[in-house]
Amino acid sequence: MALSAKLQVRQSQALVITPQLMQAIRLLQMSGLELERFVSAELEANPLLAEDEEADPAAGEEPSDAELSASGAVLDQADEVADIEPEFAGFLPDGSEPAAWMVSGPSGLGAPSRPDGEFELDLNLAADESLPELLERRIDAAFAHAPAERMIAQSLLASLDEAGYLMVTLDSLAARLGAPADAVERVLLRCQELAPTGLFARSLAECLALQLAERNRLDPAMQALLHNLERLAAGERAGLCAICGVDRADLDDMIGEIRALDPKPGLAFSAEPIQVVVPDVFVRRAPGGGWIVELNEAALPRLIVNRIYHAQLSSRSPRDGEKRFLTDCLQKASWLEKSLDQRARTVLNVASEIVRRQEGFLEDGVAYLRPLNLRMVADALGIHESTVSRAAANKSIATPRGIFEFRYFFTGSIPASAGGEAHSAESVKHRIRQLVQTEPAEAVLSDDAIVALLSREGIEIARRTVAKYREAMRIGSSVERRRDKRLRAAS
Repeated sequence: MALSAKLQVRQSQALVITPQLMQAIRLLQMSGLELERFVSAELEANPLLAEDEEADPAAGEEPSDAELSASGAVLDQADEVADIEPEFAGFLPDGSEPAAWMVSGPSGLGAPSRPDGEFELDLNLAADESLPELLERRIDAAFAHAPAERMIAQSLLASLDEAGYLMVTLDSLAARLGAPADAVERVLLRCQELAPTGLFARSLAECLALQLAERNRLDPAMQALLHNLERLAAGERAGLCAICGVDRADLDDMIGEIRALDPKPGLAFSAEPIQVVVPDVFVRRAPGGGWIVELNEAALPRLIVNRIYHAQLSSRSPRDGEKRFLTDCLQKASWLEKSLDQRARTVLNVASEIVRRQEGFLEDGVAYLRPLNLRMVADALGIHESTVSRAAANKSIATPRGIFEFRYFFTGSIPASAGGEAHSAESVKHRIRQLVQTEPAEAVLSDDAIVALLSREGIEIARRTVAKYREAMRIGSSVERRRDKRLRAAS
């Protein structure tokens, strides 16, 4: 058999992931904030892209009463909104109605200010100051005339954890600084006087003791109780009464005082900044029945491709490099415009299908949440599961029952014991939570008892699944709940 080189022509089809397709995929799974940052970067890099300032013809105008009413439809139907709004009456500008500043346009929720810009909620939040910054400022004031002690105090500050506890021993710190141990302890005592009280403590007992001493409640009985916190956690109240030398009523009062303290005073300064959730989709009830699903226009970037500017530059006979740059900018701008439109339509279609399948949840609550997975939505829309997954990632939807992530509506399936329609895992968790909340103290439900009750309601579930759901919801076992109920009843 002879070997020879030959040329053959073959025709085949293959899916090639182009840079434009990769960009469209990334855009689809971006959150609203990420999309805003991406579009801002593109606006700076591409001279042919511009924001569509005429996209909202009512921008800058005072919305009419009808517009405010329509845009506040979701808010008006939210649970207990009528009871919550009066509590914030003192924060409203003079003469303004709640709906007039909570909603700024047809897009509804998520607007941070009134249309006239007189009141912005995020501007009234307290300025963020970290714990080290606060303590460093107070240490500089407390040790202004003692540089050596200020250096020791700053070393103590550097040794605090996020909860405000001292993570080094005084002997090791003194050895590292080359300072006398009594001087380090003296500085520590002064640092423990700084607000908030409880910082620079070396143990939980010391942290609580500092706060009790500030309230003039650190008597010998309380000190004995703080030295036996392990017994308190175990619920050994009879033994604690003997140790502290008090009766049961006095012990209950002492425990109540301890519960009112802050065991981790430093965590109040380590919280993440408040983020305003801006939903991507709104769902509101239609006047004739059913539901209306619409995109949040305020969260959608509106871009236009300035082709007139491109024609003006091209008519000046640019050099080859400039011409290639303009052509590339025009292609990128046109593709971005199409990708944003495709992203908006895909997100809206996925949200509409979710609303159609979860109408029972919108009508009657979480108990009527139905099982749903990516394949069901993908088959209904005629798209791939990965597309549904990307469209649901980092997106939220505002409903009359609150704001939820898209992923919340995708839940597993729990079979029905009588062969009927399957139950959503989230609705089963909700039912387990209800059973635990309504159980009497004298008849705490075990996991087997919960399985039996759910079986009577047509839910076929294993005991290990009940235990898994209970632990995920941070509900204690029957033994722990029985002990807690007894302690609450005794107190």
